[in-house]
Amino acid sequence: MEEHTGAFSNATGRDLEQGGADQPRYRRFQLDLISPYCGGSVLEVGAGLGEFAHGFTGLDRLVVTDADPGAVDLLAARFADRSEVEARQLALGGEVALDKPVDSVVAINVLEHIEDDAEALRSLANLVVPGGTIVLWVPGYQQLYGEFDRRVGHVRRYTPATVSDAVRRAGLQVEVAKPVNLLGGIAWWAAVRRGGSTSPNPRLVALYDRFVVPATRAIESRIQVPFGQTVLCVARVSS
Repeated sequence: MEEHTGAFSNATGRDLEQGGADQPRYRRFQLDLISPYCGGSVLEVGAGLGEFAHGFTGLDRLVVTDADPGAVDLLAARFADRSEVEARQLALGGEVALDKPVDSVVAINVLEHIEDDAEALRSLANLVVPGGTIVLWVPGYQQLYGEFDRRVGHVRRYTPATVSDAVRRAGLQVEVAKPVNLLGGIAWWAAVRRGGSTSPNPRLVALYDRFVVPATRAIESRIQVPFGQTVLCVARVSS
């Protein structure tokens, strides 16, 4: 699978050595939305540098994967002191297998890169115990599709309806499908669709994390927003 060297940079617009802007509030926001749907053993697909996976604690087993062998090496080093974590290479579209299935699969900003999304979900379902979950965090709304999306190979952005359709075509049950991060969607529209931005600005990312994310959490803890930068979907594997 060495042919996937460079996959991390191609998919994110970031270098392995460079990493990315720190977003602790945003990562916590993600974790608080995703973790309630995860069981005691979790596989993260496309874990990158492990920024999200680092927040998972108290699991029996955590498998962090990426298509890029360079990212896998960095994941192995990052989690070397955590006995419950294993790092391995995994690329959707190739052979996907685990020695023991997990309770949950988490895929953050992965599905939008894959032409046949339903087939990818079927492959992931084979890694999950009956009754387990696949938790998807995908870019929301084609109206927000811009040059950055094209550069990093996004085939599409999703709505709750379109990601639900992919889940059902894969033979899975939709448990949750909702937009999140309304303010982020507005900021993305201004920066990418109107401003033509092709890469994240670290200074603006830091300001967004410090000021916008807390406001987003406050708003979305009270109301269900009708639109957002992201769509959160939870698919249930049949028992």
